[in-house]
Amino acid sequence: MKTQRQFWGTVRTYLLLSGIAIAMLFPLLWLVSTAFKSPTEPIFGFPPPLIPQNPTLRNFQIVWETYPFATYLLNSVVVAVLTVGLNLLFCSLAAYPLARLEFKGRDFIFALIVSTIMIPFQIVMIPLFILTVQLGLRNSYLGIIFPSIASAFGIFLLRQAFQGVPKELEEAARIDGTSELGIWWHVMIPAVRPALVTLAIFVFIGSWSDFLWPLIVIDQPDYYTLPLGVATLAGTFALDWRLMAAGSVISIIPVLLVFIFAQRYIIPTEAGSGVKG
Repeated sequence: MKTQRQFWGTVRTYLLLSGIAIAMLFPLLWLVSTAFKSPTEPIFGFPPPLIPQNPTLRNFQIVWETYPFATYLLNSVVVAVLTVGLNLLFCSLAAYPLARLEFKGRDFIFALIVSTIMIPFQIVMIPLFILTVQLGLRNSYLGIIFPSIASAFGIFLLRQAFQGVPKELEEAARIDGTSELGIWWHVMIPAVRPALVTLAIFVFIGSWSDFLWPLIVIDQPDYYTLPLGVATLAGTFALDWRLMAAGSVISIIPVLLVFIFAQRYIIPTEAGSGVKG
């Protein structure tokens, strides 16, 4: 009797989880389905028609040829790669002394950094824009990535990872005469690679999908990123959902590829694995 109750309990759990998964994936399925539909097929209905009757790539062709999506894609790649690289550099440089070095006020500085996570971006948006204009960074790649070159979340994440590295590795490097910068680069960075990859994925997704800040700081189409490029489709095609869906699918594909290829590196490992003496 107990086994039967456990069986039906498991079935109910899986049904509930399956329903939640379907509800979360439905917008994505509808988006992809709409992108491949021909102009004669219905988009809205009940139940929603998710399988295109006559799949076509014409929507993608129109979007790619009508607007410079190749430029938008290149801009997004440049901005995302630079943002990820600068985040990994500056966050790791800031997190290392906060995790491994002893100095007065260390915990207070860390608490101050973490507390900035609670400040909404809308509060600092106007001061950041004024500073960006004064620095002459408007309508430039550097202007887009300026607010995101480091993050409190990244410093927190890497500090926690650095604290998990065995002290024996650090002490052995000091005995060999390695400088603090050398310890950071040759010992700490290889030891926290899973945390670095995790941070890189979060930063890449955030930078790739950012719409508000590029909209504020960029007014020249030559520097538009993909979110801005997709937004321009609404006015150009008078809310043609098929073409807007095709543009959205184009912008989603790189994020999926990055996650698929990078997720295998997000594996909990021994802190000292792969570290050479």
